[in-house]
Amino acid sequence: MKRVVLFFAGVAAGIALVVAAAGWIGWPVRFPAATQETATTDTKTEARHEAPGHIELSEDQVREAGITFAQASGGMLKRHFLAPGSLIPDADHIGRVSVRVLATVTELRKRLGDVVEKGEIVAAIESREVADAKSEYLAARLTNDLQQTLYARQKTLVETRIVSENEFLRTRLTANDAQIKLDGARQKLFALGLSESEIADLPNQPPESLRTQFLRAPISGRVSERRVDLGGLIGREGQESELYVIVNLDDIWVDLAVSPEDIGAVREGVSVKIRAIGTEDEASAGVIFVSPLLDRETRNARVIATMPNKDHRWKPGTFVTAEVPLSGAPSTVIVSKKALQTIKGTPTVFVRDADGFEARSVRTGREDDDDIEIVAGLAAGETIAVQNTFTLKAEFEKDEAEHDHD
Repeated sequence: MKRVVLFFAGVAAGIALVVAAAGWIGWPVRFPAATQETATTDTKTEARHEAPGHIELSEDQVREAGITFAQASGGMLKRHFLAPGSLIPDADHIGRVSVRVLATVTELRKRLGDVVEKGEIVAAIESREVADAKSEYLAARLTNDLQQTLYARQKTLVETRIVSENEFLRTRLTANDAQIKLDGARQKLFALGLSESEIADLPNQPPESLRTQFLRAPISGRVSERRVDLGGLIGREGQESELYVIVNLDDIWVDLAVSPEDIGAVREGVSVKIRAIGTEDEASAGVIFVSPLLDRETRNARVIATMPNKDHRWKPGTFVTAEVPLSGAPSTVIVSKKALQTIKGTPTVFVRDADGFEARSVRTGREDDDDIEIVAGLAAGETIAVQNTFTLKAEFEKDEAEHDHD
């Protein structure tokens, strides 16, 4: 009992001493105002730097990490669908050297792959029909010259009343008939393929050359096919009528097969991106034809695009894939896919601030190959990190781990 009394007496004495000492030193203690503000500021700065979602990096650290920035802005996504196809020669740049009469091939001046110019002689044939047509023209030419001379003389004589008017009218009728026959003979030679200069030069040619006809290239290009041999008979049913096929590959067509679901989005005049299958070759082509019909077997629609091919690196028969653009509504905020990182299963961008970056969760929408639409979490005009954002992700996860450990 005495021990308990002594214990409480000691506690009471200790409390009395503490109160007396506090009164002597002027308790409670007041610190200077500047010291309190500095402490408060340091506390706030430390709290901000250590707050979850913030990454503090200096300008030197940002530069060393290779981080680049861009402002979030609106625009149109480059959406597209893929369509298979193949390259074919431009139908407007294919020429065929052919004959319209029964003939024998006497000369072939070009071989496969040779370059030819428009109007250049590529072959020669011999034909009895050609000889008859030329002879008919020459005879009609001589008759017409004679009749025109007689008509001119009769016209002078009728004015002096030396010949009767009836005789003059008969002469004029004969002259007109001769002119018509000459024009008909000339048109027949044009139909056989002779040029104006060749027809005009016929009176100067030796008789043995009348059966010969020279064939000329209808376009400039390269010989892609030779279908006859020297001495071959050509020009009638059951026989070959074409000697050469000439192709100009300065422009080439892309023949695409588009599904019924996508054909409604294709418009003539739009530009499509062409990629060769199995290579890295790429080019742009313009759509010039969209078929209004679907193929009965494949149920696809045919689309034709044309593209320049001056260096002839694109070859007919090559299988290609076309990226056909799709139209759509504009987006308010679009960012590069490189700017996005997935943190804890949520798409995240890193917004630039005065001391570093803020890791901000966002909600995404539509996308194309390079960009993605942000529908929530980011406003247009804010500056975000674009390149090397994986560095920021690693720094963020490191800070998160340290917070969790504390």
